[in-house]
Amino acid sequence: MLLEKLKEYAETRMTLPPQLYVESPVRYVIELDGLGRLLNSEPVDTADRTNRSTERGVRRLVPQVTRTSGISPLLLADKANYTLGFVSEKSKPDRVGESHKRYLELLEKCVATTGEPTVHAVQLFLSSEPLSHLALPSDFDPGALITFRVDGTFPVDLPSVRSFWAAEKDPGTNPDKPPTVAQCLVCGQDRPILPSLQGNLKRVPGGQTSGTALVSANAGAFLSYDLDSSLLAPLCADCGEKLTKGANDLLASSVCRITLGNAAFIAWTRKEVGFDLFTYIDDPQPEQVRDLLASLKTGGGMPVVDSTRFYATSLSGSGGRAVVRDWIDSTVGEAKRSLERWFRLQRIVGPYGEEFRPLGLYALAAGTVRDPRKELAPPTPRMLLRAALTGTPLPADLLYRAVRRNKAEQAITRQRAALIKMVILSQREQQKENEMVQLEQDNMDPAYRCGRLLAVLESVQKLALGNPSARIVDRFFGTASSAPASVFGRLLRGAQAHLGKLERDRPGAHAALQRRLEEILAGLQGFPRTLTLEQQGLFSLGYYHQRAFDRSQAREAAERRRGEKLPGVASPEAETEYVEAVSEVEEAQ
Repeated sequence: MLLEKLKEYAETRMTLPPQLYVESPVRYVIELDGLGRLLNSEPVDTADRTNRSTERGVRRLVPQVTRTSGISPLLLADKANYTLGFVSEKSKPDRVGESHKRYLELLEKCVATTGEPTVHAVQLFLSSEPLSHLALPSDFDPGALITFRVDGTFPVDLPSVRSFWAAEKDPGTNPDKPPTVAQCLVCGQDRPILPSLQGNLKRVPGGQTSGTALVSANAGAFLSYDLDSSLLAPLCADCGEKLTKGANDLLASSVCRITLGNAAFIAWTRKEVGFDLFTYIDDPQPEQVRDLLASLKTGGGMPVVDSTRFYATSLSGSGGRAVVRDWIDSTVGEAKRSLERWFRLQRIVGPYGEEFRPLGLYALAAGTVRDPRKELAPPTPRMLLRAALTGTPLPADLLYRAVRRNKAEQAITRQRAALIKMVILSQREQQKENEMVQLEQDNMDPAYRCGRLLAVLESVQKLALGNPSARIVDRFFGTASSAPASVFGRLLRGAQAHLGKLERDRPGAHAALQRRLEEILAGLQGFPRTLTLEQQGLFSLGYYHQRAFDRSQAREAAERRRGEKLPGVASPEAETEYVEAVSEVEEAQ
């Protein structure tokens, strides 16, 4: 299905280049006249280091072929070893000589078939020791492509030359190697099958710079019915070329592609409908998300647009081969509804009580590891993307990763709190509209209340001692979040001295915190001995919600005191005025 849709994209959404031609940077142009004589001894260097699109040369349509370890020249646009017989320091002279010989044989065959005078002029020049006539620059790059211009005409662009190249590489026209005829997987026709695809995928993370094969096999474990290389997934030349060009066009698009966790995600629609998925996934803006949610609630979608097929896949490289990690076949309408659920599930207050701001897929995935640039594996963003586009429940593995990271850092970020909430709620059959968005004082879950209790005990310690070097969260978060009964008795006993100090020095704060402790403890029928993975997630949410609520109250109290609006995060002044803030709130109630 994936291969079929990539070919469909190429045929319906692209302006396809000539058969077996691809756009590549061509750095050097050798100028000749009609008799094959040099017009300029030094090749024209088209590279512009100041322009990213032309830093390796002006991009032109040139012949392509997948080259492995064998010798296979490219007609009229190849590297210096093939084109000129140039021997670099790292190359083998015998192989270079054979490569140049094969290039000249291909050129001679093209002259005989097409009769083009400009191609003959190139042949005349190359048959007369071209390196002795050329003045190569000191910074000459032997790995760059070289082509020719004859009296202002590029022979590589001529229709007859393009037709010759397509016929030369047609698997059904080589009498020395009779092709395998089989049913093509994509078009379903009995046609000559490619032994290997004639083009590779570019820009696949983890793949080779020269390109990554979409279909290939070279070990017995991957073979069946004595079919090797690409024959185990038979494709005809036309289908193989088009689906490869379709995939490369999507991989090169800044709109259809994002890269996360060493994997490339590409998405497209069957026809252009103006639905840019990755603006929601990569960097969602609040206004954009609100418009999406509002349009779905009011039924403002366009039936023609919403019924359009929508596709997405995930690709990563493994050596010289591409790994297809996921495939999604849906509609635009279904994707929009899944996105609505995605953003609804991740709604949670900020760490200082700020309003919900939508999170991108990378932010959620990166919160599960210490260093996302090195440790973020492809499965994590893939699982998130599938949930965002299809509405499937998020796997418990993501909850485990988030909880483990909380313990390692003794802290809960907004990204991880949102991810924990999403995993827990996505696995429930029914969800309330505003469930777990902010502090839920009527939530009687023991794990949730234990998380709240730890946050309040942390505040007690901070108010009594200022900024202690060893916070209870630093020492006890891991144990408290997994085996509460083994630690909370000790923490409550230790808090009595701090409460006594507050009662003496700050009676208002003492009364407020004491009431908060009593309210939380009243809903606990004892401390659980151990917590399951989901309960550990609820513990984290209870702690996060309580901290966000307390900080929000502190900020609001500071605003009342100053008579001015403070930023949406807790300032140092708001943190230090926590005592007065809590007192004012509690006394007002």
